[in-house]
Amino acid sequence: MRPIIKIENMGKQYRLGARPAPRATLRDALTGAARAPLNLLSRRKQAAPFWALRDVSFEVMPGEVVGVIGRNGSGKSTLLKILSRVTKPTTGAAELYGRAGSLLEVGTGFHPELTGRENVYLNGAILGMKRDEIRRRFDEIVAFAEVEQFLDTPVKHYSSGMYVRLAFAVAAQLDPEILIVDEVLAVGDTAFQQKCLGKMSEAARGGRTVIFVSHNMAAVDNLCGRAVVLDAGRVAFAGTQREAISHYLAGTSLSALSTLDERADRTGTGAVRVSALETRDTLGRPLAAAAAGQDVDICFHYEAAPNFNRTGVVAGFMVRTQFDVPVFLQHNRLTRDELGPLPRSGAFVCRIRRLPLAPATYRIGYSIMCDGEYLDRVDDAGELTVVEGDFYGSGEVPPASHGCCLVDAKWRLEVGARPSPEGKNSREAAGSRA
Repeated sequence: MRPIIKIENMGKQYRLGARPAPRATLRDALTGAARAPLNLLSRRKQAAPFWALRDVSFEVMPGEVVGVIGRNGSGKSTLLKILSRVTKPTTGAAELYGRAGSLLEVGTGFHPELTGRENVYLNGAILGMKRDEIRRRFDEIVAFAEVEQFLDTPVKHYSSGMYVRLAFAVAAQLDPEILIVDEVLAVGDTAFQQKCLGKMSEAARGGRTVIFVSHNMAAVDNLCGRAVVLDAGRVAFAGTQREAISHYLAGTSLSALSTLDERADRTGTGAVRVSALETRDTLGRPLAAAAAGQDVDICFHYEAAPNFNRTGVVAGFMVRTQFDVPVFLQHNRLTRDELGPLPRSGAFVCRIRRLPLAPATYRIGYSIMCDGEYLDRVDDAGELTVVEGDFYGSGEVPPASHGCCLVDAKWRLEVGARPSPEGKNSREAAGSRA
């Protein structure tokens, strides 16, 4: 099968500080000749080349949903602008074998003095829709945007949420073979974001090819089958969406390691001392941030005294919110995992399956014990940063303000169900005892 998108050795160069020369008069020409040596030096300093993309190559097959992730400034938006034919590449080529529609900047082309109704037709025309097509889908656009009451009001009086809803509602009516989407989920409230996700899922199920840029890891995990990680304009990784997310999180600029050698607030005998706290993925790569629902390893690197030969060591840690509210406690006695005799150095590693925490930053405190005695303990040893991940497989994760724990559950409907007699009798018995 032939790819529907083929990118080969593509690069995009800009010249920083370069500006088109204004139309010069005779006086400007004479003045410019006198200043030519200084101007040349100034241009050399200002118009430095900058590669927004460099040697980018990958293919997308028909019907695939591919995510593009990376830090700000990594080249994601430049890539999509080239795919959308907004700008041309400096080197290489990007070939698209199908009609493409783009959602790059929601609301581009809206005129603030025109009403919502007029802007629907204006923006639809800009996006390539015919007037009859807009008229046919007009009611659907208004219903999606939920702005019917304000349809004949100039959009300059709209709130930012109303503006974005109407703009996306128009753009969502595009029916191309290739849909190119840039971070539309970063705006609007939670309900609107879920409607956007629904539209994306509908496009994917309909067999359209989707290129999706987002910082929302839950959305990328839920919608995409593959993902590309961009870093400083180059492809740093390409693979399954979960591998790509793990690679991206491992490469963030935050520190994944908390060193503890100099901590003076520790307690215990010191027979075993934890030197560093680290979070890693299941491949052993350090994670500066973990995604909700991701398998992670919490590692406590330690050194033991030369004469320490006791068994029965219990390593544990407590996770708390930033407001010092306990979230959960974990230690190897709970899981009946015997650690055995300790080597002189190593790491206590606790694997948490499907990290059940809402996106937030949490505090970790640890303790190492043996026979009821503390060997080492630090109550505030480091941080665990959790970002959005697809814990439920729905692309939706509740915020930490609604509770920090995510519970693996399954709902069902029982038709005609009634309280069981046993439950009723037990409540009546409890009441009589009282």
